[in-house]
This record gives sequence, structure tokens and C-alpha cells, in this order.
Amino acid sequence: MAQQPTKWLLAAALLLVPALASAVEFRSVSVPKAVLYDAPSAQGKKVFILGQGYPVEVIVNLGDWIKVRDAQGGLNWVEAKQLANKRTVLVKGGQADVRQAADAASILLGKIDKDVVLDMLESPVNGWVKVKHRDGMTGYVLASSLWGF
Repeated sequence: MAQQPTKWLLAAALLLVPALASAVEFRSVSVPKAVLYDAPSAQGKKVFILGQGYPVEVIVNLGDWIKVRDAQGGLNWVEAKQLANKRTVLVKGGQADVRQAADAASILLGKIDKDVVLDMLESPVNGWVKVKHRDGMTGYVLASSLWGF
């Protein structure tokens, strides 16, 4: 009978695994130009530079160095001090419509070009993300038009 509680605990733990595995962490570049490397060291090969605000997905966190994925799927290392917890998103594909409300029939406030970085103001709800453009325009964009959350 002592095995019965153990079986229940194991079953409960297995149910939690998919939820834990799906937790994705994003950060944004906090400096004007963040250098990405092929290894977690300043002696590694410099691969490319990301501009301020660019969102990255955290893959591995070693403390001082973080392995990140960019919007194109590239995996590289960046110094942790060059990233912030501020949430931003990137317009993918063509242009993205910014709407006054989270509804396709809502008033169109403007269009945002591909690869433009937007501040993410609220997490996605019903397929829409509340965002703010650097010029101050605030509205809702279809989540399918964005990368970084």
C-alpha cells in the first residue's frame, strides 16, 4: 500500500512536465548594439550584432552568458548584461495592422513594416497582443504577425 501515494505523485509530476517544458523566456537587447558570439566567451567568434530592443528567446542561461535564439532561428551567445527583462516583439512577414481594439473589425490605427520592434504591453489574449510603437502609437496586433512571445 505504500506504493500507492508514490504512483499518484509520479502521475502528478508527469502531468506537469508539458507545462514546464512549454515555458518560454524572452528578453530584449538593452544596449545600442549587442554582440553575439559563437561561444560563451568574449574570445569566441563574433557572429553578428543585434540592435537595442530586439527580442531574443533564452535557450540556456549560464549566469554571465546566455544562449539565445533570434527571430530567424539563429542560436548564439550574448553577455547577460546586454539583455533586459523588458518584453518586445518583432513584426514578421509583411506589414502588420495595428487596431484600436483586439478585433479585426476595429479601427485601423496604422501599419507596421516587417522587422520593426514594438514594446509588448500585454500578453497575448484571444490571438491579439497590445503593443506600443516608438512613435507612441498604441494598439493591438494579431499575435500571428509577431515574434517574441
